[in-house]
Amino acid sequence: MSSFLSVRDLRVHFPTQDGIVKATDGLSFDLERGQTLGIVGESGSGKSVSTSTILGLHRKTRAMVSGEILLEDEDLLKISDEEMRRKRGRDVAMIFQDPLSAMHPYYSVGNQIVEAYRVHNDVSKKAARTRAIEMLDRVGIPQPDRRVDDYPHQFSGGMRQRAMIAMGLVNNPSLLIADEPTTALDVTVQAQILDLLQDLQKEFNSAIMIITHDLGVVAEMADDVLVMYAGKAVEYGPCREILTHPEMPYTWGLLSSVPEVTGDVDAKLVPIPGSPPSLLSPPKGCAFNPRCAHRDKVPGDRCRTELPELVPGSRGPHHLKRCHLADPDQIYATEILPEIAPDLAALEQNAQTQTPAEQGTDTGVEDK
Repeated sequence: MSSFLSVRDLRVHFPTQDGIVKATDGLSFDLERGQTLGIVGESGSGKSVSTSTILGLHRKTRAMVSGEILLEDEDLLKISDEEMRRKRGRDVAMIFQDPLSAMHPYYSVGNQIVEAYRVHNDVSKKAARTRAIEMLDRVGIPQPDRRVDDYPHQFSGGMRQRAMIAMGLVNNPSLLIADEPTTALDVTVQAQILDLLQDLQKEFNSAIMIITHDLGVVAEMADDVLVMYAGKAVEYGPCREILTHPEMPYTWGLLSSVPEVTGDVDAKLVPIPGSPPSLLSPPKGCAFNPRCAHRDKVPGDRCRTELPELVPGSRGPHHLKRCHLADPDQIYATEILPEIAPDLAALEQNAQTQTPAEQGTDTGVEDK
């Protein structure tokens, strides 16, 4: 049985005067209805490009796109622009990172939700307004019958994000993409937004893709996690597995970069050394090798010369990693875990407890 969303060997390349920018380079993953996929990685790793391609936002650019994006067995890369416009907002919707810039400042919040609803539904303005008020109420905006006529600048940051969620869900989409939905919000509002997304997911049985830098958000929301680096997946598997037994040094670096939550004011962050590579000319071999402290533990010069494939790690077929290290579990347990144990424990408390067997889904990834 095929997955609800199946992305296969997705490549999104941008021609520039300096060469080809390989923003996404051979990405594959699956997502089922009612499940959440967390996509993490540094800025420039290809997270937003990959998800915006699912929405068809590449169509008016010079992007060179190949691969497959199968939504209920229909390839979104092969349908016409008109068919994609019908799907965008109805079947696939997106919550953008900055709702103040994503929403039009000259139109009321209610009018923008009404427009999003009427594009896909043959209803009167009055019926659409009633629907907009209903959605604003559902996402927790007080006095929705009055606030529906307010403009985006009259909403607080958390309220604007709620309004964006209302607009995204007004047509009951089967797939919701959330691009950094809690950025620039204080922690209490972040928790409210995440709880809201989870409640609405249960109500609509939507599949959710959440892009974030925050591993706490991943632990709270995600069933599966996709770690991206330099346009490629470098680790992929169930959330709890990724947080408790990561097998890729880049993932270790992300976990080590989590701020201390133990109250130790003298504790220092452990950043990943160096900078992300240029996607114009990524390093040969493993793209992470110039920043990896463990590359010399691999025999020969494989990390610098041979690109590792995305293959099952030591913990079974559901947990995939792109790394030449023969025994990452041992290195992680002895060198990495002692440094990050307090923060990892806090993340684990939020992580979902499903094992791969309980989830009953295979990652279904074939590396290209």
